[in-house]
Amino acid sequence: MKQYTMVVLTNPVSGREAEFNEWYTKKHVYDVIKVPGFVSAQLLKVLKEPGSKEAKFGYLAVYELETDDLDAALKEMKGRYGKPDMSASDALDPDTYFWAHATFVEQVLYFADTFVKRLTDAE
Repeated sequence: MKQYTMVVLTNPVSGREAEFNEWYTKKHVYDVIKVPGFVSAQLLKVLKEPGSKEAKFGYLAVYELETDDLDAALKEMKGRYGKPDMSASDALDPDTYFWAHATFVEQVLYFADTFVKRLTDAE
């Protein structure tokens, strides 16, 4: 099976960060990995580097997939969202939500592996 990575950038609704975290880490990621093809999910908090401007997105979710039919896995996930198998949360800010399609991420990594020299540990 092919392996893919899907990246989601998101924010909670202002003032509802605790509710957002509760839903995402205790409910949503478990609903997602029940979808055939999804094998792991994690939510990461984006930290502001000292002296830098505030990031547009405060959270990064990373989903790992293993499937021979990526389109079917993504279609199934989208079809479940907001339904009993995968509840939605109104603590998720719909105005600052972005997800990079897994094939997009795969192509970026392929490009980097093919055309860009990666840094060594020493570099």
